[in-house]
Amino acid sequence: MVGPEYSLPGDALVNGSAEKGPFVGAKGQSALAIAPVPDGWWKLYADSRLDGLIQSALAANTDLRSAAANLERSHALLAEAKTLREPSVTLNGGLDYGQVAGEQYLQRVTPPLNWGYETEMTVGYDLDLFGGIRRGIEAASAEDDAVSAADDLVRINVVAGTARAYELACGVGLELVSSQRSLALQRQSLALTERLMVRGRADDLDVTRQRQLVSELQESIPSLEAAQKNALLQLAVLTGRAPAQYDTDLESCSRPPRVLSALPVGDGAALLKRRPDVRQAERLLAAATAEIGVATAQLYPDIQIGLSGGSIGVVPDAFTSPTNLWSLGIAVNWQVNQDAVRAKIVAANAGAKLALANFDGTVLQALREVESALNNYGHDLQKEGSAIDSRNQAERAVNEARRLELGGRANELSVLDAQRTLANANLSLAEVQATISDDQVAIFLSLGGGWQTESLAAK
Repeated sequence: MVGPEYSLPGDALVNGSAEKGPFVGAKGQSALAIAPVPDGWWKLYADSRLDGLIQSALAANTDLRSAAANLERSHALLAEAKTLREPSVTLNGGLDYGQVAGEQYLQRVTPPLNWGYETEMTVGYDLDLFGGIRRGIEAASAEDDAVSAADDLVRINVVAGTARAYELACGVGLELVSSQRSLALQRQSLALTERLMVRGRADDLDVTRQRQLVSELQESIPSLEAAQKNALLQLAVLTGRAPAQYDTDLESCSRPPRVLSALPVGDGAALLKRRPDVRQAERLLAAATAEIGVATAQLYPDIQIGLSGGSIGVVPDAFTSPTNLWSLGIAVNWQVNQDAVRAKIVAANAGAKLALANFDGTVLQALREVESALNNYGHDLQKEGSAIDSRNQAERAVNEARRLELGGRANELSVLDAQRTLANANLSLAEVQATISDDQVAIFLSLGGGWQTESLAAK
């Protein structure tokens, strides 16, 4: 066959040692493990409600249905392309009643009325001496593989999107609880300050400041409620339901899912084998390489052999020797002016270069997404540690304020201030913990885990 035989280019970035090595963001992080990423990574959360939501999404999500239909169409197009290697068979026939014109045959006679018939079968076969058809099938097969990878990519996004919407609803729920607690304490502090002002122990400025703090906290709550509602609406759509059918039970969820053990992240080599977008880009490179052969084959003659046989005449003489006909021949098609063909070859080679550049870009993008997700996760874990320390300090301050109040060395307002500080510390911690839950989903999404169809079906 003409055209290059496809193999993964040696200079492709996917072959580089830096690309296949351990992730930079995983070095020295006890929260990460260099272990294979499980297919059903969401099982690591040990959350039955999340498991049920993902199963619903896999069964009813409209994006998955579209991807499945597109994959079915791609399989059919590949099957159509493969038929070009098979002989073509055409069968024609007809029956009529009437009179032919005698002078049509240079006879001044009037032929009788009669039934006439015509049958013919033609068999053709393209020898494909230079492999144009075979290269076309090779390209169609690679494109079908690319569509299959795209189907896997949709599956990843649906699973991760479902997990993210669920953790967002619960994470915002946690922030809501903390905000409402802070608001309640701030209102108590405002009421106490107003009483102290009546007694002359506080002034207007103190009351104004307290009212401002109450207003700020009140202002933040509607935004949180809206964010939670939007996450629940998105979750309903992801699982194939109308927004009006969102799960109202999740409005009370205030505990975002989180994997407490070390996250298995593997290494670069495993990532590049697993990510469907990398596989899709590689298959498109293979298809583009095969298209060079398709274009090159047009430089050479296209040779076909054909056999035709049939019978034509009046019905009384049907299939007798005078009515039978047949032929056997070879057809040669060759474009002598090859300027257009050579231009197509140049374009096909450029297409292969473009596909290689896209492949390399996809590899780099995949690695960047993982490294960024790991980097965010590591820094947010550090922030969580600081937030926990701050919360613990605030708890000790509350305990100390209460002890001083019992000893008569502090008033109720001091205790409320300490409690409000603790509530704010809990709110900051809740925000960080919600972000960490999102970071974990982002890591699994970037790693491309959970796309294997067989594994998903089993789970």
